[in-house]
Amino acid sequence: MNKDRRRFLKLLTSYFGLLAAKDGVYVRLLGGENLSQDSTADAEAYNPEDHLYAYAIDTRKCIGCGMCVKADRLENKVPPKNFRTWVERYRISEAGDVDIDSPSGGENGFPPRVSGFNVAKAFFVPKLCNHCRHTPCIQVCPVGASFHTPEGVVMVDSGWCIGCGYCVQACPYGSRFINPETHCADKCTLCYHRLVKGLQPACVQACPVGARQFGDLKRAGDPVRQLIARERVMVLQPTLLTKPNCYYLGLDQGVR
Repeated sequence: MNKDRRRFLKLLTSYFGLLAAKDGVYVRLLGGENLSQDSTADAEAYNPEDHLYAYAIDTRKCIGCGMCVKADRLENKVPPKNFRTWVERYRISEAGDVDIDSPSGGENGFPPRVSGFNVAKAFFVPKLCNHCRHTPCIQVCPVGASFHTPEGVVMVDSGWCIGCGYCVQACPYGSRFINPETHCADKCTLCYHRLVKGLQPACVQACPVGARQFGDLKRAGDPVRQLIARERVMVLQPTLLTKPNCYYLGLDQGVR
């Protein structure tokens, strides 16, 4: 990674550390954790080459409370009506009819809803950027603003992004948007500014049931590394061959 990219990531971690310390609600969502106590010395000691991150979601645990979406919005100052992560509700009939909704990204939970069929099964599916190894969003960027970090995180350099939106259209998972305030492509960064300080992404930290998990594939004994190795996990839309780094447990075949 070149010096400009390293400087961009360092500025990013400093910026979000200052924002996080301002918001008391944010502190409560993260169980009292206060990032204002973090120091830049933590980030200085961090070596990206030592890590390879992965994300895991157990759909059997998600209760659709929306705490993850709230935490992400507060942590990353996500503009209204836009989402870096969201939760979808699926209801499926015995005949295979599928009804999907995600009111306000699931941020405020899910009100009762009447389907046009008898529901045989229902469940929630959290979604976010899959941080794919073969990602089309990086390939289509005409200025090289989208890139992989050494830890496998897909990022957008806002200093280079021209807001053309090609990456937004290319992402098969709908995980990018044009930020109406910065006019640049925006997306989940796995809370990179927290990772370099040894913290979990905000959405993982806020999940009250442990449906969202985050781990390091280069660390022996890591729970997510063991989960991926030993459990029957799936990825979204595997036929696209994008090789997502977001793995699902209990994923139904009706999920799109």
